[in-house]
Amino acid sequence: MSPPPDSLFGKPVDLFVITGYSGAGKSEAIAAFEDSGYFCVDNLPPRLIAALGELFRLEGSGVRRAAVVTDVRGGDYFSDLIAVLGELEEGGLEPTVLFLEANEETLSDRFKETRRRHPLAPDGRVIDGIRAEREVLGQLRERADVVMDTSDLTGAMLRRRITTDLLGPRSSSKLALSILTFGFKNGPPRDADLVFDVRFLPNPHYREDLRPLTGRDPEVVEHVEAGDLAAEYYRRLLPLLDFLLPAYVAEGKTHLTLAIGCTGGRHRSVTIAGRIARHLAAREDVSLRVIHRDVELG
Repeated sequence: MSPPPDSLFGKPVDLFVITGYSGAGKSEAIAAFEDSGYFCVDNLPPRLIAALGELFRLEGSGVRRAAVVTDVRGGDYFSDLIAVLGELEEGGLEPTVLFLEANEETLSDRFKETRRRHPLAPDGRVIDGIRAEREVLGQLRERADVVMDTSDLTGAMLRRRITTDLLGPRSSSKLALSILTFGFKNGPPRDADLVFDVRFLPNPHYREDLRPLTGRDPEVVEHVEAGDLAAEYYRRLLPLLDFLLPAYVAEGKTHLTLAIGCTGGRHRSVTIAGRIARHLAAREDVSLRVIHRDVELG
């Protein structure tokens, strides 16, 4: 809905206020919005939500989509939330309130698993905190635009549901895939999700004419891919990636680092990364970048 003519906000702003029961999945919810490109703030006192309007009005701020989490961790300030929502609407900003809930058994189990204290019963029984919170949030639940029961949802399932039901075409469903080449002699990367060792392929390092080159040079590519070994490797590896990437997306993963390693990180790993990148370049569900960590160290 477009803001009224006398709105304080010159352009339409997409604002979600995420609230609900402690342990119902607010952290997973805000992660879904962040992955979709929203400006996100966790544990924001209600009165500060109104201050976001100042950010929206700043010349060149570029913030047109935001999501905030506010809940009973805000203490006494939380009681102001309904009033703040009304003030935002009067000013022409129409926030969508997403309320997350779950049944008592599920919430209790989640607190036991994480060994967290309930914010409304820090020194007492978790179940007492859950019931007290239900009383506190009753009016806000009635005010919510969307109520989601997360009792039977994993974190990944909740993120997918938010993306599908609330964000729809506004959300980017692409997997941010980084192909990282490295040399084992310089140490493996710590942030890799998948690591492939290609030191079994012919090594250009032992040819003086190829040693100064890199895996991006045609002569090196020809040497690494000579014979049947590389072709057989591609025949097995590329279909494996075609299988894995959609599976990671289905599980809710948004970022993946695929590391390709050889001895120095200059020749074989770079050649293989180039072949993988060309294979994946046409995929519409992948946002691809290639990083050669050690190519200058070789």
